[in-house]
Amino acid sequence: MDTSAGDPMDPRWFRRVLGQYPTGVCVVTATEADGGRAGFVVGSFASVSLNPPLVAFFPDKGSTSWPRIHSVGKFCVNILSAEQEVVCRNFAMRKEDKFAGVAHREAESGSPIIADVVAWIDCDLESVTEAGDHYIVLGRVRRMDVESTSLPLLFFQGGYGRFAPLSLAADGSGLITQLRDVDLVRPEMEGIVADIPGTRCNASALVNGEIVVLASAGGLDGSSPATFVGERLPFIPPLGRAFAAWMDATAVENWLKHLPSEDERADERERLAAVRGRGYSAILRSDAWQELESVRALLATNPEAVDREDLHGTIRKLDHGFVALSPEVKTDIGVIRVPVFGRDGGVAMQLSVYGLPASAAAPDVEACIERVRGAGRRATELLGGNVQSSM
Repeated sequence: MDTSAGDPMDPRWFRRVLGQYPTGVCVVTATEADGGRAGFVVGSFASVSLNPPLVAFFPDKGSTSWPRIHSVGKFCVNILSAEQEVVCRNFAMRKEDKFAGVAHREAESGSPIIADVVAWIDCDLESVTEAGDHYIVLGRVRRMDVESTSLPLLFFQGGYGRFAPLSLAADGSGLITQLRDVDLVRPEMEGIVADIPGTRCNASALVNGEIVVLASAGGLDGSSPATFVGERLPFIPPLGRAFAAWMDATAVENWLKHLPSEDERADERERLAAVRGRGYSAILRSDAWQELESVRALLATNPEAVDREDLHGTIRKLDHGFVALSPEVKTDIGVIRVPVFGRDGGVAMQLSVYGLPASAAAPDVEACIERVRGAGRRATELLGGNVQSSM
């Protein structure tokens, strides 16, 4: 037995040890029969059952808001976003009207849904059980929804913060092989963003004629949306050069058919040869590049608002007409993409690195390029692939 372990009967020690486990932060709300609104913060919300759909939270017996919600017999659990710490602190206070100045609307039950939360779960009260100085409250879910793509607010070691993972991964539906491979190369992605501060590294695969973002590392400081994970972009020129440059002639011609003229297709063949020769693809900073980044952000939050033809037109504007990358041009590189080869010799995925320093000198950009190319080679080795001579 470890005799150095603390006494669980000591409340301070209990809180300290349990404080090592981060929890989400929610506001439970309800509307009383007379129209009054009640709400309080819980850090102990959990899903319980799929069939029937049940959730739980654990209010303190000393709470003054819980009896008001208990009497209503229904409530809504609002999962706060990382930007809603002020809302959290507001509902954690003992005050007459916690909803003053807080935008909200009514759920089907009449319980308030707070604006801009990550998600909400509207419930009927199922049961209440005593558990020491708390209650165990079960709610049967009647309606629920994801309200935004924001990161959730967390409580950890006595303070509030946000979820900042080293990397994220896409939904695995139909991508089992690719997600297994990306798990193998994840250390290389995380190594890039550690060595080149401020960058984001995405891993993408070509799936059914679309470039699918499988995972992302870095860039989760609010400067770029983590929700690019799971994004699908069309495989049309010039996107996907790191795939097309190593494809056979038939596949390349199928890719090139999206260009309207033979002259443009001939130019693109020359660019593909240049990409093969240097072992990486690049996109220069430009108005078109910024426009595409804006469209991608919209795709992440509201894909129905993006017209596919407009998206294709924006993509076709990218870095049109350059092949050689002089030292001066390299300082304008916004994205570097390198291929990762699989066991069959084809490109299994591409690593894309965003956020290179805009004011970097040519030697610094060269060092970044070599760092990314090296990661591509090592990722290929991790997959058991064949490293091409150009890499």
